Amino acid sequence: MNTLPGIQEVIIKGLFRDSKIIIGGSLDKLGKYIPKSNVIIITDERVHELYSSRFPAFPVISIKRGEESKNLGTIEFIYSKLLALNADRNTYVLGIGGGVVCDITGFVASTFLRGLKFGFVATTLLAQVDASLGGKNGVNFSGIKNIIGVFNQPELVICDHSLLKTLNEHEFLSGLGEVLKYGFIGDPEMLDYFKSGEFIGRADLKLIHELVVRSVHIKKSIVEKDEIETGERRLLNFGHTFGHAIESAHGLSHGMAVAYGMLAAIYISEREGYLSQEESNRARVIILKSGIIKGVKINLEKLQTQFMADKKRSGNFLYFVLLHSLGNAFSEKAEIGKVENWLADWVNWEDAFTLEKD
Repeated sequence: MNTLPGIQEVIIKGLFRDSKIIIGGSLDKLGKYIPKSNVIIITDERVHELYSSRFPAFPVISIKRGEESKNLGTIEFIYSKLLALNADRNTYVLGIGGGVVCDITGFVASTFLRGLKFGFVATTLLAQVDASLGGKNGVNFSGIKNIIGVFNQPELVICDHSLLKTLNEHEFLSGLGEVLKYGFIGDPEMLDYFKSGEFIGRADLKLIHELVVRSVHIKKSIVEKDEIETGERRLLNFGHTFGHAIESAHGLSHGMAVAYGMLAAIYISEREGYLSQEESNRARVIILKSGIIKGVKINLEKLQTQFMADKKRSGNFLYFVLLHSLGNAFSEKAEIGKVENWLADWVNWEDAFTLEKD
């Protein structure tokens, strides 16, 4: 299917500002939604190479591509560029890129001059369904993912599905990992697209549009109830507690690591008696057939070090998201020792996997 879907606008209501999500929007029509002047663009080298000819005529700050840029050194570099460009309190900061660019742009805009208006053009599936939405903006520090950050909603997010055609399969599958998450926590019908084992392609714009729309609506419903993550928003961390640790420990893509984290959460949900064996097996098959994961031999010691630094830890407790059924998630506060036992048992159970990085 190559027909472009229609545009759908979704408003996420925030504590301090609302965020307009334009699903199916276009980079070429960006001028309809942003100021006519005093805009500064932040992007990465790859997106700049591919799409800069389609950018509006504003100054561009380009950073290195990838997770390694998501650090305070990059933030300082951008601050210095903003100073050189005479950015003031009326400057609008526009991030054009994937999850890393969105996180960095949101953090920079929220902290420079005590806060500037900002928006995103999400160029990856991961950004369109997750990273650009909901107001979490963070950077990594000392090897710990997203440990420094703020809550602040973008004024605008444009999800241009045509930009996904330049993603490689690895990047696209990473985004599908987050789509799977939404199915498990709130929309089990979405899981039907994965259970056949047939690859969901980037050319199927109608299906991609539907998956993005459904994902955005789930995130909207949760964020509007709990923007700063004191309760229900924790459900969006399904697969992420171990997933972030796996991502950092083994250098896997975010979506692949989250898929492994979801396997762990499903195993624990069954072990603790919350999820039936039948549903657990069904969920596991869906993840394995999705094509998102590769065989990984988990390093238990590295994982234990990483998840102990998890920013969601509260004293000797850690919030962990489990399932009652597919589409029905809940957050449980568990002692660190209990989570360590869960982790060790799951790693032993999954030890048939071997590490295989793309």
